[in-house]
Amino acid sequence: MPPFIASTLAWLALPSVGLPAVFLVALMSATLLPMGSEPAVFALVQTQPELFWPAVLVAAVGNTVGGAISWWMGAGAHRTVEHWQEAHPVGHRPQGRGHGKALAWLARFGPKACLLSWLPVVGDPLCALAGWMRLPFWPCVAYMAAGKLARYITMTGALVWAF
Repeated sequence: MPPFIASTLAWLALPSVGLPAVFLVALMSATLLPMGSEPAVFALVQTQPELFWPAVLVAAVGNTVGGAISWWMGAGAHRTVEHWQEAHPVGHRPQGRGHGKALAWLARFGPKACLLSWLPVVGDPLCALAGWMRLPFWPCVAYMAAGKLARYITMTGALVWAF
């Protein structure tokens, strides 16, 4: 591991930067990076139990900001594809199997579908897909926040109770 990354990770592990570290890990894990933030939240709460609610709230905010970034990435990808297709018309492009059903489902539920952004594997792409479909940004963010807050309360509370 490069020294810069090792020293950055060591700095983020310090108890004095616990909440900022939770924010950054939660933000990064809500983008399309394959990582989870629950271990960071749980570790902070185990070492400093009085930080349960601040850690849960900071993680939910960081994860929501990450979801909003994914929304913007989806919207930007859609604009890029549209510009490319305008410059390179080739007629009808078939969609993948199930692609139309997924888009129809998301269109049917609209921003409310972002409540499911807390789900593993599908939650982060769901935020990007909401941006791709140009669902209203602020309602999507509000539903993302509600789902992610519920997830952190449930997951962190369950881990604290179990251990």
